[in-house]
Amino acid sequence: MESTIILSDIKDQFRSDLAEYYSAQEIMQLFSLSTEHLLNYAKIETFLRAGEPISAEIAEKYFDILDRLKKWEPIQYIIGSTWFYGLTFNVDRRVLIPRQETEELVHWIINNEKGRNVSLLDIATGSGCIAVSLAYNLPAAKISACDVSADALRVAEHNARIHKVHAGFFQFDMLDDLSVLPEKYQVIVSNPPYVRQQEKSYIKPNVLKYEPGIALFVPDHDPLIFYKRIGLLARKYLTDGGSLYLEINEQFPSEVKRLLECAGLYGIEVKHDINGKHRMIRERK
Repeated sequence: MESTIILSDIKDQFRSDLAEYYSAQEIMQLFSLSTEHLLNYAKIETFLRAGEPISAEIAEKYFDILDRLKKWEPIQYIIGSTWFYGLTFNVDRRVLIPRQETEELVHWIINNEKGRNVSLLDIATGSGCIAVSLAYNLPAAKISACDVSADALRVAEHNARIHKVHAGFFQFDMLDDLSVLPEKYQVIVSNPPYVRQQEKSYIKPNVLKYEPGIALFVPDHDPLIFYKRIGLLARKYLTDGGSLYLEINEQFPSEVKRLLECAGLYGIEVKHDINGKHRMIRERK
């Protein structure tokens, strides 16, 4: 006779199998996300129902998740979704997993632009987390978003449909001097690639092995390549009095500031993230 598997057994399995990969806190977070995905249990339910039996089918799904986690696959890709600014976003290996720091950028924009009937462009939209969150929270705004990756745009468009927001998506290569934007905008926002190749040694395998490098890394010899281009785009396509919001590499706030000043922007404000790092910048034209 087979022994009954209860939920706490699975929790113990997560602890033992993942101990060499993640911290205890991270393991419990992975277990909670897996349980929410498989059983639709909130955290408190996971605690209260720890002694309840689970089916062999569900247990097998837990074990599959464990196997994938041990290969460093991100839990967000395994379950196919993540939370961002109070909304659920579908994600897979075509797009970066949205970060908490980017939520702070979105919050800053919403606070500054709420109630305004602005035209807004999100450059390098990826999963669409910025554009969709802004469209959801700034209903008066006209939102557009672009990306060099057609695959990423398909994910972003799907996320817009999930949340029933209207945003125009189009393919755009900001490094191509021949590429042009369709109109001018009162607000431009971007979270472009900014991680230097030399920083790879500090990055965990779950990022290096699975997330798209094209959306993460820049050459060591030209780490501000995308900010240079965005500065030129802002000079040409940002309306007078308009605002440019950027997420930046914490190592280069002064360099980005000087670069954007050279592009004719002013009133530059650098903002720290929740960890006290220089992470966001706002400029005006």
